[in-house]
Amino acid sequence: MLTSAEERDTRTMLLGTQRINEQGHLVVGGCDTVELARQFGTPLYVLDEEAFRASCRAYRRAFESRCPDSLISYAGKALINVAVCRIAAEEGLGLDVVSAGELHTAVEAEFPTDRIIFHGALKTDLELGMALQYRVGLIVLDSLEEIAALNAIAAERRVTTEVLLRVSPGVTGDTHYHIQTGKTDTKFGFSIVGGAAEQAVAAAMAASSLKLRGFHCHIGSQILDLEPFAQAGQLMVDFAADMRDATGLTVEDLDIGGGLGVRYLPEQRPPSVEEFAQAVGGTIKRRCEERRLPLPRILLEPGRSLVGEAGLTLYRVGVVKEIAGIRTYATVDGGLADNPRPALYGARYDAIVANKASLPRHRKVTISGRSCETDTLIVDLHTPEIAAGDLLAVQTTGAYNHAMASNYNRFSRPAMVLVSDGTAEVIVERESLQDLVRMDRLPERLRRKR
Repeated sequence: MLTSAEERDTRTMLLGTQRINEQGHLVVGGCDTVELARQFGTPLYVLDEEAFRASCRAYRRAFESRCPDSLISYAGKALINVAVCRIAAEEGLGLDVVSAGELHTAVEAEFPTDRIIFHGALKTDLELGMALQYRVGLIVLDSLEEIAALNAIAAERRVTTEVLLRVSPGVTGDTHYHIQTGKTDTKFGFSIVGGAAEQAVAAAMAASSLKLRGFHCHIGSQILDLEPFAQAGQLMVDFAADMRDATGLTVEDLDIGGGLGVRYLPEQRPPSVEEFAQAVGGTIKRRCEERRLPLPRILLEPGRSLVGEAGLTLYRVGVVKEIAGIRTYATVDGGLADNPRPALYGARYDAIVANKASLPRHRKVTISGRSCETDTLIVDLHTPEIAAGDLLAVQTTGAYNHAMASNYNRFSRPAMVLVSDGTAEVIVERESLQDLVRMDRLPERLRRKR
C-alpha cells in the first residue's frame, strides 16, 4: 500500500479534452472510454481530434508570429493514416513523409503535394520517381548517391526539382541513443565536421536537374531541453552563411526538423511550443542578422509533439497475479505488438484505470502485456484496487504506437477511433484473423492431397 503522500490524483494526469464523468469514468472527446471499449473492443487506439488540432494551431501561431515565412510540416512517421493526413491538411500544415507508403497515404488523403517534404536515409528509385510524379514540394537528399540518382531520374523526365540537403550539425540531444540523429557519428545526412556537407553542396549545385534551396537537420526525438535546438539553429545558420560566402548559394529554406518532447509522466514538464519557437526562431533570426544572411523560410517538422498527447490506448485487464512480498502483475490484452517503445527505448508511461478514474490510486501494480516475452508496459503504476475486467487507459500513445505496431505472435493490430464532441468514428479498422494470412502463399509442392 502507498502512503497518502505517494497517492496520485488522477486529475493531474488528464490531457487534451479528458475529464472524469459522474460515473467515475474517463471521458475523452466527449466519449466515455468504457463505452468506447464496449463498442469497438480492446486494445483500442483513441485519438482526441480537438487536442490534435489545438497542437497544430499552437505551432502555427507560435512560429508564424516570429517568422511569418514559415511552414510547420507534420512528421507522418509519428502516426499516419488518411484521416490524420486530412486533419493536418485542413490545419494548413505541410507533411513530412519518408517512404512510398507514407506518400501514397498522403495522396489517398488528397493532401496538397506541394506541401509535402520527402525524407529518408535511403530512397529507392521508385520512391524518387513517385516524388517527381506527384510533384512534392521538396526532396531532402541524404547521400551523394541519392543526389546522383535523383538528378538522373529528373533529367530523364526533363524536369527540375527543388531539394534540400540533410546536414548533421554535430549536436547530441539528451535522449535515448537510438533516437539521437544529429550527432557527427550518424547514418543520417552529411556531417559539417570533416567537410562532407560542403562536398554535398558542390555536388547538388552541379546537378543540372536539381535546384538546391537550402538545408535540413534533425537532432533527435523526445528532447526536453531547448539548448540543443538553439545550438543546432545557430550552427545551421553559420553553415548556410559559409556556403553563401564560398559558393554564392542563396539559402531560401532552413529546415530545423522536429524532436520536441511531450509529457509521458505527470512529473515531466516539456517546454511549451511558445518557448520552443522563441528558442529556435529567436536564435535563427539573431544569428542571420549577425551573419548578414537574409532570413530564409523556416521549416519545422514536429510529429510526437503534435499528436503524442492526443492519443491514448485502451486495454482490458485479463489477469491479476500477486507475487507475495514482491510485486503485483496485471496482464492486459495488448502489449509489445501494439506498443514496442518500452522494449525498444525503455519508454515509460502513465495510465488511468478508466472505469475507476475517480478512486484513489493507492496501490502499485506492474502492467504486463500478453506477448510471449517479458512484456512489461508499465512498472509500478499507481492504481486503485485493480481486477480482471477493469479498463486501462495508457496515456500519450498518439505517436509511435500505431505507427510501430506489428503482428508479433500473430496478434491483430488494433482499431483506431477519432473522438470529438461526443462522437467516435473508426479511422483504422481492426485487423481480422483473415487479414493475418491474406498475404501468405502455399508452394505447389506443399499442396498435397491428404
